[in-house]
Amino acid sequence: MEKQQYDAKNIIVLKGLEGVRKRPAMYIGDTGVRGLHHIVYEVIDNSVDESLAGYCDRIEVTINKDNSITLFDNGRGIPVDMHPSQQRPALEVVMTTLHAGGKFDTDTYKVSGGLHGVGVSCTNALSEWCKVRVFRNGKVYQQEYERGVPQYDMKTMDGGKKEKTGTETSFIPDTEIFENITFKFETLSQRLMELAFLNKGLKIILKDERDGKTEEFHAKGGLEEFVTYLDANRTALQKKPIVIENIRDNVTVEVALQYNDSYQENIFSFVNNIPTIEGGTHEVGFKTSLTRTINFYAQKNNLIKNGESSLSGEDVREGLTAVLSVKLTDPQFEGQTKTKLGNGEVRGIVESIMGEALSVYLEENPSVGKKIIQKATLAAKSREAARRARDLTRRKSALESGSLPGKLADCSIKDPALCEVYLVEGDSAGGSAKQGRDRQFQAILPLRGKILNVEKASLEKILKNNEIQMMIAALGTGIGSEVFDISKLRYGRIIIMTDADVDGSHIRTLLLTFFFRYMRELVEHGHVYIAQPPLYLLKKAKQEAYAFNEKEREEIQKKFGKEGVNIQRYKGLGEMNADQLWRTTMDPETRTILQVKIDDAIEADHIFSVLMGDKVEPRREFIEQNAHYVRNLDV
Repeated sequence: MEKQQYDAKNIIVLKGLEGVRKRPAMYIGDTGVRGLHHIVYEVIDNSVDESLAGYCDRIEVTINKDNSITLFDNGRGIPVDMHPSQQRPALEVVMTTLHAGGKFDTDTYKVSGGLHGVGVSCTNALSEWCKVRVFRNGKVYQQEYERGVPQYDMKTMDGGKKEKTGTETSFIPDTEIFENITFKFETLSQRLMELAFLNKGLKIILKDERDGKTEEFHAKGGLEEFVTYLDANRTALQKKPIVIENIRDNVTVEVALQYNDSYQENIFSFVNNIPTIEGGTHEVGFKTSLTRTINFYAQKNNLIKNGESSLSGEDVREGLTAVLSVKLTDPQFEGQTKTKLGNGEVRGIVESIMGEALSVYLEENPSVGKKIIQKATLAAKSREAARRARDLTRRKSALESGSLPGKLADCSIKDPALCEVYLVEGDSAGGSAKQGRDRQFQAILPLRGKILNVEKASLEKILKNNEIQMMIAALGTGIGSEVFDISKLRYGRIIIMTDADVDGSHIRTLLLTFFFRYMRELVEHGHVYIAQPPLYLLKKAKQEAYAFNEKEREEIQKKFGKEGVNIQRYKGLGEMNADQLWRTTMDPETRTILQVKIDDAIEADHIFSVLMGDKVEPRREFIEQNAHYVRNLDV
């Protein structure tokens, strides 16, 4: 084989924003739905940074009819004077140069979310066109770009009101880059609502010119309103959330927390408005202080009986909903993804602020303190019972011939990366799946009926459920924060396969609730999938085709010709024979499986609490608002 020469001419230097267009995923994650909305967030972050600096109190985001975006903020406006070293207007430098912006100068922005300086220039690079208008000094400054390239020198026009300041950015994503450029109102709405909660007093308006929908977010109460929103479908143990706010060593710490009657802990942390989904030093400080303060209060007031051990962190966090937000000048994140804070000094600051304020609150509100200790004490007893149930299950497994559940038809390959397990509804479908599968890499676990709704149950009760026991044993990771170990996962893909009817949808939702609440890492690491069995089999003479939705059915029927087409509607997986199930739903070459992702953990928590919680009214309201989206509902 001829060797490829490798010398200086092979080294390619990309100019300007070419690198962003060449490797967009390096800058925005991907070119799918997530990346599409990310380029909007990059522009919004600049506006929010203006708000954090004290110069902006209103942001307007509009989805235009052509799927372009227009964003206006009433901040100071991007500088427009000539840049001293670049010899171009600062506006052009900001819009066309990576790592250019005011975020590296701590005098301009004391606190900032956009620390890498690639934000708005990335949006510009990945847009078919972009237009920016800056309102300053009673004038309007304007420049337009195509795929990041300026189309003319910055224009200066009169006509702007003297008192009007701000920046208006309009752009449309480039179809050469993105798979689809249709923005989702709900996706943008969730992030804007979150930003309004995190920035008390900031008004954010979202308009959709495609259908006239408008939402306004303005949280005067900040994090207190955030926690109230999160707990809207749960019964709180206290009338109002506990709110803690303080500044120490130029670090602003804000906390809102509330206990409820659920069995889950929900802690959401942020640094400079950035969600830190992997936590970090600020979250460690919060948890440490919470555990220490509650134990000290309980012992001081004799709320823990003599001989009883101290409450663990897990005990004091059961039924807790909390939002922690810190803002600091120079956050150090672990990794480019900015999901884990690494500043060591922040832990101590959060710990001391939290401990001092919570101690005062508990002393001044003894009835709330007593309820919290009672809840944590019950959690400790339940945790101990759950531990005994786990130990019993382990001992029972060890005594049996094999530790895997008897109903599991396992695969022969042992490498988890190559293996997958189907969680199948019912023995009938399970039988077809076992016959039709590829035994080398596909395992089948039939589940009988509906599993327990874990939203309303303690871990102790969950561990007594037979179907859940089988899943835990089959997956191998264990359950609960004390023992869960994702490295022991036996299958790289966990595929939920249920009937395409109401019962099937309910079973799927129960399983997803279980994974989200007790094995969330499986979802976060992309191990959970949903199978997509066909809804129809269409036959005409020797022609045969499967349809997975109404649109496909209509297209196939049109192709076959209207007359003489036999249409079979599958209501259950058990109606398909093994060969049909393999070809349509299990063959990696032809199947469609949907990966379950958590793009927004806050919204996911909210939806699960609405659909699976105790309160009926929020669920009814959700169904009424979303009923018109339902297709093929079996009644």
